[in-house]
Amino acid sequence: MDTVRQIRFIWKPIVFLLCLAPFLLVITDLLELTGSLGANPVENMLDRFGNWSIRFLLIALAVTPLRKLSGRNWLTRFRRMLGLFAFFYVLMHFLVWLMLDRGLYFTPLAEVLPLVVEDLTERTFITVGFAALVLLTLLALMSTDGMRRRLGRHWQTLHNSVYVVGILGIWHYWWQVKKGPDDAIYYALVLAVLLGLRVFWYLQKKHKKGPAP
Repeated sequence: MDTVRQIRFIWKPIVFLLCLAPFLLVITDLLELTGSLGANPVENMLDRFGNWSIRFLLIALAVTPLRKLSGRNWLTRFRRMLGLFAFFYVLMHFLVWLMLDRGLYFTPLAEVLPLVVEDLTERTFITVGFAALVLLTLLALMSTDGMRRRLGRHWQTLHNSVYVVGILGIWHYWWQVKKGPDDAIYYALVLAVLLGLRVFWYLQKKHKKGPAP
């Protein structure tokens, strides 16, 4: 079996299941089959979905540097899946906040909506997180092969904004974390390295081309 078929029929399903595992573990913990969600299950779910969204976003951003440094071009075949899982966990984080933390699941929309609008406009870390969600939703919608063909060279420019999503996501996490910013610092350092590598390679490429005639 060639590499392309191996990736499609063996490695992609394996990676998909690994990416889905944190979500399944939350569900089984909620059902108390593999553990529990502790004294504050809503906060536990918010933290876990939020953390995994940042982790998958950073892993997706690491694909291109790893490909360039290792020469293994097949790594790019996992990038879209990893990016979409980052979106999935951001969405789960938002839905838990909206449905359970803000109480939309238990309370009529007309009563909850003012609270949601107030949070989005007055609590800056929520505003930042929501901005990251909106931008990542746009990137997820534009991630298909059809949209890539339609947008042409503008597609890559649009998807470079994923670094903005990373900055907003870590910023949101930094401001709302209650146990100290240690994890946020680690995430920020990883993002800084990944962004620094992209800037370095861009300047290197620009230098090789030389000044315009």
